Amino acid sequence: MKQLLRFTLLLLILISGFTELSAQNTPKAAELDAYFFEALKTWNVPGMAVAIVKNDTIVLLKGYGVKETGKPGKVDENTLFAIASNTKSFTATAMAMLVDEGRLKWDDKVVDYLPWFRLYDPYVTLNMTIRDLLTHRSGLETFSGDLIWYGSSYSRDEVIKRASLLKPHYGFRAAYGYSNIMYLAAGQIIASVSGMTWDEFIRLRILKPLEMNRTNTSVTSLDLKGNTAMPHNDVDDQVISINYLNWDNIGPAGSINSSAAEMIKWIQFQLKKGQWDGKELVSEKSLRDLWSPQTIQRVSSFSEKLWPSTHFKSYGMGWALMDYHGKKVISHSGGYDGMISFSGFVPEAGLGFVILTNKNSSLYYPLSFKILDTYLSDEKTDWSSKFFELTEKNKEAETREKEEESLKRIPGTTPTLPLEKYAGSYVSEIYGEARIQIKDNQLYLNFIPTPMFHSPLVHWQYNTFSIKFPDVPSLPEGKAAFILDSQGGIDKMLIDVPNPDFDFTELEFIRQD
Repeated sequence: MKQLLRFTLLLLILISGFTELSAQNTPKAAELDAYFFEALKTWNVPGMAVAIVKNDTIVLLKGYGVKETGKPGKVDENTLFAIASNTKSFTATAMAMLVDEGRLKWDDKVVDYLPWFRLYDPYVTLNMTIRDLLTHRSGLETFSGDLIWYGSSYSRDEVIKRASLLKPHYGFRAAYGYSNIMYLAAGQIIASVSGMTWDEFIRLRILKPLEMNRTNTSVTSLDLKGNTAMPHNDVDDQVISINYLNWDNIGPAGSINSSAAEMIKWIQFQLKKGQWDGKELVSEKSLRDLWSPQTIQRVSSFSEKLWPSTHFKSYGMGWALMDYHGKKVISHSGGYDGMISFSGFVPEAGLGFVILTNKNSSLYYPLSFKILDTYLSDEKTDWSSKFFELTEKNKEAETREKEEESLKRIPGTTPTLPLEKYAGSYVSEIYGEARIQIKDNQLYLNFIPTPMFHSPLVHWQYNTFSIKFPDVPSLPEGKAAFILDSQGGIDKMLIDVPNPDFDFTELEFIRQD
């Protein structure tokens, strides 16, 4: 009898192992594996990790390329990447846990938990709810105020307090405006209610139960000599590795670092509707709140043409929502300095996946649609080639714009005032101080709260100077313009660095006598 039992157990183990091996080599997974390998080369991305789960079986879990360009270390399923705004789904789920416990409600007022919380209008301040924080409908424009926290020395609370001076772009609850700072406020409410920091709550209530043991909430926890990918940017047609930037002061909106092997657990947890190892960590009811449309987004004519099966897009709480091939797709992307990531799942299809890359690249975008097409339809569109071609055309258009901009420059002009008159302190009420000095007979700009924002001021025309931050190669060249007052002195400095992530024009720097 014991021999029969041992034989049965051995047979089950062998069958289990064979099933897992077969799953890893299913035709669809094999097809995607080859596609990913070629796409990585096409997009010139150093490394990537991908995980796909179907019907609770991991059908692909693999690393591609290298952790750092020019070095031999390979990416594998355990390599850590910054997941940036994918963090928001963790913060929203943590809030859902507190809702389950009756410690707060979605429509509770923010000021009931953060009495010092302020926004641009007293009515908005008093009526802003937790739901509003998580649904990007504060009235602020997308990424408004991000220069307050990005690379700065400001604490989490100080970032939120300075955001009170930001001007709205929309009416309150009238439109979608993606806000990292509102998610930071949500994280501080979690801390206020739980008595733990946001980082501790995430670690104890989510990471530990899911056995996401290497996942962390701060770059200070990364072993850069270990199995950790390095971020990369394109600079002067070269792919270069760059340093990690500390995002602790915006943590609840984007500071988690994880691997494909551990992030796929997070996606499986979502597909299991809050259950893990037979225990309910968060209720299905609360997760459905996160997965339900809260703020409507526009489906562009471009999207309608490329993806005719998509009829709606919206944002829930911590997740973006859309329909595709007749199924509801729940997802989020994450953009960190030199790393882009994506996580998504389709509850009806039992499908979930994670894409982690170590370069500022849109590679994740076509790959996500390739995965969805493979498991939801018979569509065979080569999204990688299609979007790579579009990206190259955009680069050509940007080059032409730069050339046209240089032609607008009026040659032979000089600054109105001697250089020493431009030196001094300039203060933005929202941001803080920028200081201009003279170094080696040239003006030099320093953003005091953000040491990496420093640049020589090179005369461009009249009272306008060009700036380029050497420590932030992802940002293009910009301009600093000095506005004179009626007495011929300097009234203020305006800065513009055209880019999709940070609005320097929000910061009006007033000259200090």
